[in-house]
Amino acid sequence: MYKNVLQAIDGIEIYPLISFTIFFVFFLGLLVYVALMDKKYVNTMSSFACSVEDETEPKLGGTRQ
Repeated sequence: MYKNVLQAIDGIEIYPLISFTIFFVFFLGLLVYVALMDKKYVNTMSSFACSVEDETEPKLGGTRQ
């Protein structure tokens, strides 16, 4: 039933092409962005995530103040 409805719409074949193009361009752009990123910045941010303690989280086994 749905196949017949979709076939009756004029120009419907362009929508899958548009969606694929948007999908492809987005991920291609993301790949280029990651490849051109400053490596020092990436290393700094990766070590920052592991070295900074979150003070809002209570410590396990400790008492709340």
